[in-house]
Amino acid sequence: MDFKELDPILHSQLRLAIMSLLIGVQEAEFTFLKEKTGASAGNLSVQLNKLKEVGYVDIIKQFKNNYPQTVCKITDKGILAFEEYVKALQTYLPGR
Repeated sequence: MDFKELDPILHSQLRLAIMSLLIGVQEAEFTFLKEKTGASAGNLSVQLNKLKEVGYVDIIKQFKNNYPQTVCKITDKGILAFEEYVKALQTYLPGR
């Protein structure tokens, strides 16, 4: 059996959850990601920055109705990395 290497950036429960959410919606507000993942604001922020550093997400800070808004958007590189991660993970499943 030939096991493929798993991307260490995506092989984290919270970062994988973030990417799974973004793959479906393309972009989401920080508050949406916080609510869906159940992560603390501080931990979510740290993990989003790790994803940003490797180019998997873009973080856009803007104002909406005079309130700060943070929007997280998956990049093409992030989509490709997520798809590759899923393919690699499938090599670990029996009967593949």
